[in-house]
Amino acid sequence: MRSDLMKKGFERAPHRSLFKAMGYTDEELARPMIGVVNSANEIIPGHIHLDTIAEDAKAGIRMAGGTPVTFPVIGVCDGIAMGHTGMKYSLASRELIADSIEIMATAHPFDGLVMITNCDKIVPGMLMAALRLNIPTVVVSGGPMLAGTHDGRTVDLISVFEGVGQVKSRKMKQATLRELEDCACPGCGSCAGMFTANSMNCVTEALGLGLPGNGTIPAISAARRRLAKKAGMRVVYLVKKDIKPRDIATLDAFKNAIAVDMALGCSTNTVLHIPAIAHEAGIKLDLNIFNEISKKTPNICYLSPAGPHHLEDLDQAGGIQGVMKEISKIGAIHPDALTVTGKTVGDNIKSFSVKNRDVIRSVDDPYSAEGGIAILRGNLAPDGAVVKQSAVSPDMMINEGRARVFDSEDDAIAAILGGSIVPGDVVVIRYEGPKGGPGMREMLSPTSAIVGMGLDTSVSLLTDGRFSGGTRGAAIGHISPEAAEGGTIALIQEGDIISINIPKKKIELKVDRKELTRRKKALKPKEPSIKTGYLARYARSVTSASTGAIFKE
Repeated sequence: MRSDLMKKGFERAPHRSLFKAMGYTDEELARPMIGVVNSANEIIPGHIHLDTIAEDAKAGIRMAGGTPVTFPVIGVCDGIAMGHTGMKYSLASRELIADSIEIMATAHPFDGLVMITNCDKIVPGMLMAALRLNIPTVVVSGGPMLAGTHDGRTVDLISVFEGVGQVKSRKMKQATLRELEDCACPGCGSCAGMFTANSMNCVTEALGLGLPGNGTIPAISAARRRLAKKAGMRVVYLVKKDIKPRDIATLDAFKNAIAVDMALGCSTNTVLHIPAIAHEAGIKLDLNIFNEISKKTPNICYLSPAGPHHLEDLDQAGGIQGVMKEISKIGAIHPDALTVTGKTVGDNIKSFSVKNRDVIRSVDDPYSAEGGIAILRGNLAPDGAVVKQSAVSPDMMINEGRARVFDSEDDAIAAILGGSIVPGDVVVIRYEGPKGGPGMREMLSPTSAIVGMGLDTSVSLLTDGRFSGGTRGAAIGHISPEAAEGGTIALIQEGDIISINIPKKKIELKVDRKELTRRKKALKPKEPSIKTGYLARYARSVTSASTGAIFKE
């Protein structure tokens, strides 16, 4: 066993003595030692209950004959960090999470890992660590939050964000917003729509590194606790069979994950995280693969923010396994891919069926013939940009407008809420990329303000930053190269005409090449807003959004 490095032989008597100082017995030390990575904390609703999930996973490990050993990792709540400097630290935390797990599981050579996770950067950070370490691992999330209700309608966190814009445009009273604030997030779990946290938990299941149900079973359900126990039992099985993450997360598995991403209409952040996770497995995923898979994978779910359904509805309708079974009918799934169940995807989905065709449509009657995400290219984004096309109004799929240029999210929000953005404008927010931010802030506040003020069918927003999974409207992010690297987005001037054609995957700045060359020569680099500490180091190390914002080798 790998853990023998720290516990076997007379030379390891000092090591065993330290374990015994914590109460471990010889019998426990003789068993496979399983690290339980627990991201529980009291700042994220998706993590507030994870100590309970971790205890259940530990019970499963013990039932299967292993010894659990818990250690923690950090987590940032994107919702609470949103709209201020704190959001600059969210994406950057992904690398710290992966690095800290690598450190803990190498300094203390566990035989396997159970990763207890939830929420935006914690899930991909853990997956990156799992593939980097490549020791038997099962990932189990804390599960999604239930949706709230207000005046007889279903609501969630995005309802509150959009309510801010509605109050500003006098479409909602502040007292109503306060009511909404009190009921939109009714309890623990990752926020109820197909936002980034739930997108990544569903991707984990589709990738094969989480058990069936990982992405959709509600946080408050007893089934979630049972799933954690099964995860604990399953990791001991994987240790005995020597099945490692890279045996599971093959190229075919990543194609399965992207196909599910497209069928569900997941967060645009998956386009950052999936390539970064694949990189840790030694697999290079070009952004073009998202368009290739999107062309043959219809969008069959219409989950918040795109539509009325939430994760609890998806779970009752058949969950991720039901979605995979449905899109397998058109060959969008590789059935021979191995999973942490010890069985293949094809074996897993046999017992599942779609139970609600309003939530999971047939591939013969999809919401749209293409998947939920599109990669756009053109002179404005030669290395690519991303849009959640399933959440764009039909009127905005092809549009052209004049640029309104802002060098920070804060300036853009002030302009939107101040009423200076009008129909036909294209809001450009730059110097918010991985390097220029630094940290690539999510733009949920400005996009929600646009929606709340009724401008989502007439105003586009472009950025070298990124968007929350809760964003809807013609919001195009990850524009690469970013402004801080001298990308075309840095050359846009107020009033320039920008053309967007999502069906043709095109985004163009309608300025001739000679003028762009002149502007490029005159461009003065913008000084970074943060010059010390972790973010300054991050800015020096991070690569483009088009490569997943991974660190330079």
